[in-house]
Amino acid sequence: MKISAILKGSICLLGLVSVGNILAAPASANQAAARGAVTLVRASGASISVSGELTLPNNAFFPGPLTITPTYGAGTAATDDETIATLEVDPGTPDTTNLSTSSNPFVASAAAALDAAVTNNDIGAQAAIIRAGAGANGLGGLE
Repeated sequence: MKISAILKGSICLLGLVSVGNILAAPASANQAAARGAVTLVRASGASISVSGELTLPNNAFFPGPLTITPTYGAGTAATDDETIATLEVDPGTPDTTNLSTSSNPFVASAAAALDAAVTNNDIGAQAAIIRAGAGANGLGGLE
């Protein structure tokens, strides 16, 4: 009975803290991540923890709300055979922000050249442009 109450209280606290983090300000740019965790403490004192994380690329964010849903496997409360079957972390459907246009003329020219190479199926030109932008061969001009 006590373990069940502790577990329910832990899940509620975890949910409130996580929802508070999402409601405070949606994450964006390089920091968009949603995390959830659940810990089950068995009668013997042993514990099982499961955590999950979802991250997004640049210029994307989770609008919320955050829902964390653990599912418990077969087992009897207050015994040593309880398990955590799944953990679902649902921060809502991701959204994106519009990218601003670059004021760097080299980046604009490289993007146009890459688009032309893709249109013409010129693999050699695509590879050369990508390698130059990545800094291979000492150029590194897309930084």
